[in-house]
Amino acid sequence: MDQNSSNTDQAGETTGTDAGRKAGASDQAPAAASTLEERLVAAEARASEHYDAFLRARAEGENIRRRSQDEISKAHKFAVESFAAELIAVKDSLEAALVSTETGAEAMRAGVELTLRQLKAAFEKGGVREIDPAGERFDPNRHQAISAIPSEQEPNTVVGVLQKGYLIAERTLRPALVTVARKPD
Repeated sequence: MDQNSSNTDQAGETTGTDAGRKAGASDQAPAAASTLEERLVAAEARASEHYDAFLRARAEGENIRRRSQDEISKAHKFAVESFAAELIAVKDSLEAALVSTETGAEAMRAGVELTLRQLKAAFEKGGVREIDPAGERFDPNRHQAISAIPSEQEPNTVVGVLQKGYLIAERTLRPALVTVARKPD
């Protein structure tokens, strides 16, 4: 009865050591529960902050995407604006030539030369470069062969240019129409 006497008496009630353990545990239970509740509330607050930050980041990403699409749309829409402004002077010169009362061949030639210089200047400012491949090796990315003629030159060399080609920013705008050399028969 030594061991049982300290824990329970004959009526079955708890006494001494066991009662102290239960009382201590019941005191700790509310403290542990309040600590868990506090931790839960803190975790929920952090989760709410993170969710708000996530929503803001998503909204900012959506705004950036929308602004980028608007900028791309405007860039496509107004990409040729400066080039077109340069071409207006060329058009003005052509119109002036048509209303000119001077009918001499020299006056007409001078007007055409002036207009051609204006057009070349507009092309330079717009980044349009001429392809004149005479004597070069045939490049299917920049040239379009119309025919192959027997020649003493190395085969696949451009021997004649029927129409010049044009590049814009290293991209072929129009291939040059050429004739290429082939071995004589």
